[in-house]
Amino acid sequence: MTDKDNNSKVVDIETIFRALPHRYPFLLVDRVVDYETGQWVKAIKNVTINEPFFQGHFPDHPVMPGVLILEAMAQCAGVLCYLNTLDDPQDSPMFYLVKIDNARFSRLVGPGDQLQMEVRLKRMLRNMGQYECSAEVDGEKVASAQILCAERSAT
Repeated sequence: MTDKDNNSKVVDIETIFRALPHRYPFLLVDRVVDYETGQWVKAIKNVTINEPFFQGHFPDHPVMPGVLILEAMAQCAGVLCYLNTLDDPQDSPMFYLVKIDNARFSRLVGPGDQLQMEVRLKRMLRNMGQYECSAEVDGEKVASAQILCAERSAT
């Protein structure tokens, strides 16, 4: 993890590996470009033609599945949870996606696009976090949703 400048914090892939249990081909966060602990995170996913889902969705007109855009935003929420525990990352809980509300898709995402996601913590209640999520490509909103994640034992 490095500070890009005084106002922006960048989280590299090694920190993301510590934050999330996901690995290729299901890790959908490449870099955190900024965050405020306990508040929000901004992250990117570089979408390439090499993504395994493009082989079948759809081969002649590759489109990133909407459910994977939602999953990418949920993974950003997981990174935010981890960043909240950097004082003692061994105590970092595992959160699982349990609910999606008001999911909206307004533009297709395909190879060559950079998915720019912003996830904001709306509230924490006991072992659950509610998040407001949005994703853009080139400044144009492509998706939004409210998600709920719950802390669960990893075993």
